[in-house]
Amino acid sequence: MANTPRKPVNPMDAAEALFKPAKKKPEQAVERPALPNIKELVSLKIDSDVLALFQEDGPGWQDRINDTLRAAMKNRL
Repeated sequence: MANTPRKPVNPMDAAEALFKPAKKKPEQAVERPALPNIKELVSLKIDSDVLALFQEDGPGWQDRINDTLRAAMKNRL
């Protein structure tokens, strides 16, 4: 049996062993299923004239933007 010490004898080696970075596997992103009719809060930058157009008719402008985006999405298919 070899006479190797269990702990590093050199203080520098001991310090390096303490601060050696642990290798961790990155966690995989959790993919959430899209739930129908669930709205998510987002921050969106749009031109001020586009926003003004949707806000002209009063409350419900966010729903009108959503409806317009949905129609554009369906036309793309």
